Amino acid sequence: MAEVIVRDETMAGRAIDEWVLPDLPDRITARELVRLRVREEVARRDAGPARRDTFRGLVRPADGSRSRLDWVTQAEIACAGFASNAFVMIAGDRQVADLDEVIDLERAHAVSFLRLTPLVGG
Repeated sequence: MAEVIVRDETMAGRAIDEWVLPDLPDRITARELVRLRVREEVARRDAGPARRDTFRGLVRPADGSRSRLDWVTQAEIACAGFASNAFVMIAGDRQVADLDEVIDLERAHAVSFLRLTPLVGG
């Protein structure tokens, strides 16, 4: 079993949030890694204290409420976001191009997620 450091970063490479996702297979598709990451993020959000600050990860509640979230729905939203270039995923030292791509966690000990911000008018 492998573990991976999940990291949310700015485009400048500054870490915003980081945690370890344990007990993963040595090889996993990007889609499954996104799903597991979102499941953990929802569990942490639901277990944590109520906060009114902005959500930094892939989980984006529609109304900003503190109600419990369905992680499966949030994972589908995150996968659709990847497909529409809402964020970039870097496994080790290379960019993941497709959610069906297999990531070797023996080589990629960290996976970074960079949220992209669309430019106004472009």
